[in-house]
Amino acid sequence: MKIDLTQTHDVLGAYQSINWTDIKNKYQDDGTKYCFEILNESTVSGYLMKLACFRNLCDLKRQGEPDFPYHYDVKEVQNTFKFASIVPDVDLHKPLPLMLWQKFILAMINGWKDQNGERRFTDIHISVGRGQGKTQIAGVQMCKAVLIDTLNFTNKDFLITANTSDQSTKLFGYVKKMLEAVIKIEPFKSLAKEAGLDLQTNQLIEKRTNNKVWKISYEADKYDSTHNVLAIYDETGALDTYDRISDITDGQGQVKPYHQFIKISSAYPDPTSPFHQEQITMQHIMEKDYSREGDNSLCLVWAQDDLDETFKPETWEKSNPLIGLSKEEQERRTSNLIKQRDQAMLANTLHKFQNKNLNVWLKQSTASYLNLKDVENAIDDDFKVDGREVYIGFDYSMFSDNTAIGFVYPYQDEKTGDPRWHIAQHSFIPWQQAGSIEAKEKQDGIAYRTYPKYCTITAHPQGIINPEQIYRWLLDYVEKHRLKVVFFGYDRFGSYQVKNITESLNANTGWLIQDIAQRTSELANPTKFLQESFATGKITRFNDPILEKALLNAVVKEDKIGIQIDKDKATLKIDAVDALIDAFYQAMYHFEDYGLINDKSHEVERMTQQQVLDWFNNPDSGLLGGEDSDD
Repeated sequence: MKIDLTQTHDVLGAYQSINWTDIKNKYQDDGTKYCFEILNESTVSGYLMKLACFRNLCDLKRQGEPDFPYHYDVKEVQNTFKFASIVPDVDLHKPLPLMLWQKFILAMINGWKDQNGERRFTDIHISVGRGQGKTQIAGVQMCKAVLIDTLNFTNKDFLITANTSDQSTKLFGYVKKMLEAVIKIEPFKSLAKEAGLDLQTNQLIEKRTNNKVWKISYEADKYDSTHNVLAIYDETGALDTYDRISDITDGQGQVKPYHQFIKISSAYPDPTSPFHQEQITMQHIMEKDYSREGDNSLCLVWAQDDLDETFKPETWEKSNPLIGLSKEEQERRTSNLIKQRDQAMLANTLHKFQNKNLNVWLKQSTASYLNLKDVENAIDDDFKVDGREVYIGFDYSMFSDNTAIGFVYPYQDEKTGDPRWHIAQHSFIPWQQAGSIEAKEKQDGIAYRTYPKYCTITAHPQGIINPEQIYRWLLDYVEKHRLKVVFFGYDRFGSYQVKNITESLNANTGWLIQDIAQRTSELANPTKFLQESFATGKITRFNDPILEKALLNAVVKEDKIGIQIDKDKATLKIDAVDALIDAFYQAMYHFEDYGLINDKSHEVERMTQQQVLDWFNNPDSGLLGGEDSDD
C-alpha cells in the first residue's frame, strides 16, 4: 500500500487504516509490543517516534516481498533482551529491568537482518533528552558485540568515540565497568578468560583473538586506522561537519560478521548540525516509506513536537521516556523538570532547557532572523519553476564569502488563491583563502561538492570567483527554464566584476536592473517582509541544505531605522539570504497594484531596445500595452 505522509503527517490515521491482526498474532516480542503501545496511544509519544513505529510495523508486513530482502529475527531479539538483563546499571551497580522503549532500540538494532543474516541497519541515529540513559543502551550494545556477536572471530576492531577526549572517556568507562561486571558471570567468565580479555585504561583487548575496543576522540583525528565491527559516537549533535565521519564508515565497508555505526545525542543549539539534517532526511524517508529509500538507516527520536509543549508537562514523556517507568517516577521526574524550566526562565536560558531536556532543535541566539520550524515547514520539492515570472537578487562575494544568486517566484495558492513566494538560490564557491575546496567545506561545515544542483565550485584555477562563469550560468539557467525576469536587484559594493556583469546583462537582456544600496533604509522592508512571510507560511523553498544553513545562520541587526541581517562569525554563510532580500526589494510588491508587473509606467523599462522601437513605431498600440491615451 502506498502511503505518503509528507503532506498530512497523519501517521495515526494511516495506522488505523490497516488491519494488523496477523502481525499482532505472529510477533509477541517487546519491541513489537512497544510499536502497538505507541500507535494505540497508550504511551505518550512524539511524531517522530510514531513514524518509526509505523515504519517498523509496515516492514514486518512486507517481509517476503521481492524488493524487501530483510527479515525480523525474533530469536535474536530475545537473546539480546536476555543478555541486557544481566548488564548492570553503572550508577546503581546492578541490573535494572529495561523499559519497552529501551527494548525497542535493542530490538531494532539487533533483530532486523538481511538475506545473508547480517545486520540490516548499518547507520543508526538515536536521539533522546538529557539523562534518559542513551549512553547505557549504547554500552549494552557494545558489550554484546564484544562478548557474543564476534565470538570465534579474530582481529576485530570496535570504536568508542565522541567530540572530546573527556566525552569519549565517559562512554568508554561505561563499557569497561559493564564488562567488568558481566565477565564475573558464566559463561562470559570462561569466554573472557579464554580470549585473554584485558581491560586497560584506554583500550580493551582480547590478547588471544586480537579483538580490540578503541577509545578515540574526534579531535585526535585518527579514525582512518580503524575497521570497526561496531562504532559508537556519543554526542554527535555537537558536530558542525561530518568530514571525518567518513573515515569511520569507509573503514567499515567489508567488515565481517557485520558492521554498524551508532550515533547518539540529544539536540544542540545549532540546527544546521549534520546530525539534525540526518534527522530531517530520515523523517522524509519514513513519511514516504513505500519508496524504499534508507532501508539500511534507522532513526529513533524521542522529542517534543512543538516549543509550546515547554509549558505542557503532561507531554514531556515524548522526550523523557523514563517518566513512564512508574507513577512515582513520573511525579518525581516531572517535578524536577518543572523546577529546571522555571529556573531557566528566571535566568533567561529557557532555550537551553528546551534544547537539552526537551530534545528540541532551535537556534540558541535570541537574535535569530528566522524560526527553525518555519524554515523546515517551508520545504516544497515539487515546485516547478519553468516558464514562471521571477525576481532575481545578486550578492557578489568578497574574499572567502560565496557569491549567490537568489530567485523569487511569485505564485498563488491553488486552493485559496492567496499570494505565495517560492525562493531558491545558486551559490558559487571560492576556495582560495581556505587553500582547497576540501578545507573550504570543512571551514563552512557544508559538503558543497555533494550539492551540484545548488552550487558551483569556481572554475578559476586559483580558487577565486570567476565572473564569466556566473554570467554564463545565469543566462543559461534563465533560458533553460524559460524564465520571465521581472527584476534584477544587486549590491554593487565589492569590485569592478559586479559592474562588468550588470553592464553585460543590461546590454544583452531586457531586464529591469537596479543597484540596491546596502543600508537599513533600503533593506528594512524586504528583510522584514521575508521574515514575516516565513512566519505566516507564505514562503516555500526547495530542500536545499545550502539555503537552509544560510537562513538559519542569519541574525537580526537593528538600528533606529529598522532591521538588516548579519551573521555571528565570518565562516557562517548568509550570502544566499542577502541575494534573496535584494530580489524581494521588488518581489514583495508583486501582487500589489503598484508592483512592477502591474505598474504600466515601468513597462518601457522592461522592454528591449527593439521592443521599444516596435512600440514607438506602432501608432495603434496606444500608451504602454495598447491602452488609449487622453494626452
